[in-house]
Amino acid sequence: MNPSDHDFDAEHDFDEGEEDDNSVEARVWQLLQLINPGDEELALQQFADYRDAVGHQDEEAVDPVEIVSRVIDWRSGFVVDGQDTRALVQAIDELASRWNLSIDWDGDPDDDDFHADVDAASLFATAYDRLNEHGYTLWARETDDDSYAGWITLSRDNEPLRELATVLGINMRLGSEVT
Repeated sequence: MNPSDHDFDAEHDFDEGEEDDNSVEARVWQLLQLINPGDEELALQQFADYRDAVGHQDEEAVDPVEIVSRVIDWRSGFVVDGQDTRALVQAIDELASRWNLSIDWDGDPDDDDFHADVDAASLFATAYDRLNEHGYTLWARETDDDSYAGWITLSRDNEPLRELATVLGINMRLGSEVT
């Protein structure tokens, strides 16, 4: 479905005055807005994808974090193997490019020696620092395996993201705190 053909307003169940909607769906919408700063069209597309994914599932069986992870992958977030520093650099570079930002990795990420000397934690810390200089925050999301996952928000939205993550049961930490 073309996002421009999607009549979100007609299908959107939230009333204008329903700002206190505590449904999981409302919280997922808030999360998508936070991880897509300045790109409401992409957030709307991802929300439609989320709704399609959960539409035929038992509400109790839905894992909103897992579904969000699928609908945002490599557009607004990432999940990469914990040992694949190349994929981590590519994913963060891809996300940062949405705002015409380029990460100075303190070395050449195209060089094999660069990857021999770094780990995911140091890459997260470097990217966190570089993005923070421009008003963005790199977040790491806890996963059930040895992969790394994350997304980027505006730094001014750090506290709302923390609160929302807590309510949704997402264990998050700043990119500078990855170990």
